[in-house]
Amino acid sequence: MSTFQAIFSAFIDWAANGLVDTTWWQLVAFTLVATHITIAAVTIFLHRAQAHRALELHAIPSHFFRFWLWLTTGMVTKEWVAIHRKHHAKCETADDPHSPVAKGIKTVLLTGSELYRAEAKVQETLDKFGHNTPNDWIERNLYSRFAWQGVALMMIIDLLLFGAVGATVWAVQMLWIPITAAGIINGLGHWWGYRNFEATDASTNISPWGIIIGGEELHNNHHTYPTSAKLSVKPYEFDIGWAYIRALEAMGLAKVRKTPPQLVLGSVKPVADSQTLEAIIANRYEVMANYAKHLRRTCAIELARMKAEGAAKTGAAWTNLRIAERWLHRDAEKIPSNLRTQLDSAMDDSPVLKKLVTMREELRQLWTRTNVSAEQLVADLQDWCRRAEESGISALREFSVQLRAVN
Repeated sequence: MSTFQAIFSAFIDWAANGLVDTTWWQLVAFTLVATHITIAAVTIFLHRAQAHRALELHAIPSHFFRFWLWLTTGMVTKEWVAIHRKHHAKCETADDPHSPVAKGIKTVLLTGSELYRAEAKVQETLDKFGHNTPNDWIERNLYSRFAWQGVALMMIIDLLLFGAVGATVWAVQMLWIPITAAGIINGLGHWWGYRNFEATDASTNISPWGIIIGGEELHNNHHTYPTSAKLSVKPYEFDIGWAYIRALEAMGLAKVRKTPPQLVLGSVKPVADSQTLEAIIANRYEVMANYAKHLRRTCAIELARMKAEGAAKTGAAWTNLRIAERWLHRDAEKIPSNLRTQLDSAMDDSPVLKKLVTMREELRQLWTRTNVSAEQLVADLQDWCRRAEESGISALREFSVQLRAVN
């Protein structure tokens, strides 16, 4: 065999098998593991540690994540952090870099990475929101200066390891973050899913099991408690990113700075006091979520009462009440405008529901009024509890008793 034939044969063998000659399932396993590491780097390093300072990372995982992100995404830490912080500061407005509410779900899903690249070129965004991000020698002279060379190196590595099919592996790696983060989280995470809390934006939890996207599926939880290192808040929710953080913490490689506040119930106090007020304000999202449960339950009771009284299920009052069961627990600005007339009719037909909604807004004033003294707020809370327990409405009475147990 001539030298040329030997070289050509070796080339064909490499193109077919690469240097490691993997089976198809090993190739798939490598791709899944590699993309999952990228997801972990984004959620732990870029998102929770850098953008929100929810935890401190030791130099070892911090430098590893930076290097891995340079290889697999080409994203610059300062740019990503600045864009994400601006998203929180300007959420769902025209200035939000990637809000489906402002820009449309189709635009964010299909062109999310283009929106990111366009915002990364806005120097004002970087200057205002990109503070306290890495600015050492390797950041200035490698990661930021030669961003695209990292992904090019990753392509060479994939081709060497797996041959021609390595190009497919590399393409999946390059598409993973634009699809999952720029598309799914920034798009679906503000458009579809369930909500534990009435955050001021349109954020939703896509899934209660945050595995595929590292826990970022729990997006409504994150927007409610943005500085928390843990994204799961309910017993049935799972945040794999939090599991990784706990493992790093156990090895002395991370330090958690903040987690979601815990609503603690103790013995019921005769009257609410300043400690009760402080606990309610600190846990206001959980408090309002509990109130929403009582409101939904009351809607169900009203429907059962109407049915027992022989009301036709096809009547306007029945339809309005069903709509109230679906929407009345939501904040007013989150309710579709075309349903508000029917909700008003439902409350006109049910003084109980109207009272619940009215007192919900009064309760909210405990943390929205800033020109009132703490002493006055305590007095207002005590008055609210007294009126709730004297209202004759069981849902209000039960909720008020729970409030007096908050500490």
